[in-house]
Amino acid sequence: MDWVDSFRPPKYLWRTLAALVLGGEVMTRILQGKVHWRNTLEQLNIVGPKSLGVCLLTSAFIGMVFTIQFIREFAKLGLTRSVGGVLGLALSRELTPVVTCIILAGRVGSAFAAELGTMQVSEQTDSLRVLGSDPVDYLISPRVLACMVAAPILNVMCFCMGMAASCTLAEVVYGVSCNVILDSACKAVAAWDIITSCIKCWVFGTTIATVSCSWGYTTAGGAKGVGESTTSAVVISLVLIFVLDFFLSYLFFQGQGDALRACVG
Repeated sequence: MDWVDSFRPPKYLWRTLAALVLGGEVMTRILQGKVHWRNTLEQLNIVGPKSLGVCLLTSAFIGMVFTIQFIREFAKLGLTRSVGGVLGLALSRELTPVVTCIILAGRVGSAFAAELGTMQVSEQTDSLRVLGSDPVDYLISPRVLACMVAAPILNVMCFCMGMAASCTLAEVVYGVSCNVILDSACKAVAAWDIITSCIKCWVFGTTIATVSCSWGYTTAGGAKGVGESTTSAVVISLVLIFVLDFFLSYLFFQGQGDALRACVG
């Protein structure tokens, strides 16, 4: 039995289990209403308004880049009136939720991991326990709840910005009327596309906050450990975004689609 005593599981295994347990605890506390609302509003301001500028800017340029490619190819086929529909579907179903949450992972997730990691190595979380405060209620639940609320809202705003930038570029540079782009998009994009886009962002945002907080909360090893935890949290969040995006897309969009039929017709 000596090998049992000497066995040390890999660090990533412990952190994975910690993330699962911590995520379950956070969801339970939120459903029970055990949330520190002042901290939640502070974190919501960081995740939402302070992240809005870079999210909108990125979405605008993504919309314009795809407009260039779509108009360039579709014009040769005489399908210019379908550009808005294809663009709307691409933005709503995949591009906007994925890109928005990638930005949140880089900006907000890294901040969560660094903040909680610094508090952990400096024993500030132990001080909270001594004062009678639960670190999960005071530190982690507000951050997870803020991402759960802000991510879908940012997603809708970024989708609108992407479509607006696409319409502007199409009319100014290529002479395609905004009315044509918007009419095609309205025919192709259904309410279900927007709903699934928000669901994706909700799942991605929850994953980013849970992974970042759990990695920061389990930090050890001083300043070097904080840096490693921050980097690891961002990388794992990005990988999970793409993995979850595949499974959610496979779940939501099975079979053959007919969203563009109205645009072509």
